[in-house]
Amino acid sequence: EATGATRRSRSSMPADLARASTTDLLAELKRRMESPPKKNIILVGPPGSGKGTQAPLIKDKYKLCHLATGDLLRAAVAAGTEMGKAAKEVMEKGGLVSDEIVIGIIKDNISTPDCGNGFILDGFPRTVVQAEKLDGMLTSEGVGHIDHVIEFKVPDATLVERICGRLIHPASGRSYHEKFHPPKVAGKDDETGEPLVKRKDDNEETLTKRLDAFHKQTKPVVDYYAKQGLYSPVDADRKADSVSATIAAILAK
Repeated sequence: EATGATRRSRSSMPADLARASTTDLLAELKRRMESPPKKNIILVGPPGSGKGTQAPLIKDKYKLCHLATGDLLRAAVAAGTEMGKAAKEVMEKGGLVSDEIVIGIIKDNISTPDCGNGFILDGFPRTVVQAEKLDGMLTSEGVGHIDHVIEFKVPDATLVERICGRLIHPASGRSYHEKFHPPKVAGKDDETGEPLVKRKDDNEETLTKRLDAFHKQTKPVVDYYAKQGLYSPVDADRKADSVSATIAAILAK
């Protein structure tokens, strides 16, 4: 017969664990120990800074979900979610989607199983007000807080060279570069042989304006997170492997 102490210890265990076999308990313990610690990360960087290369690597290594706000908005509109309908209405009128709608869409996504180990936010927040609203939402949802803010630093002249040489295969999204990653046949996709295109805004004049606007907008956000000890700049004007190693060292802290 179980003693009072044994009964008390059993009754204090969650019901599902109390009924589990020793083998199941050990398997669950092993799973929890092997799971990477939860991380919520923000990536900051202008177009062409290498975020698109590094984000999938970080996602796979730490089993995170990657939340690029532009993609999230398009997906929410296509799925017809409550927030997606609200965003569609604003966009059809030519307006800017409000912070509340964007944060609502982020909130919908971070509650999914894919985001159980944390998330990578890409393209948001862009203002201090957005950063404050994001912090408030994370707190109210009980999903932790931002752990790391990583900025990809690349000289503007390098970015202009990187971006103005970009070639895109529209159907698949595969990207090439005239100098750094040329297709096997000039102007043709390696897999399909279909023509590659340049994006309309991938020109020096447009890009220089975008970079000026990016720097002015980003500095206050970076300062906001730096005051909290969360900000890490990364020299992204290097080979991808070197950038990955620097990011891994930051995330190991």
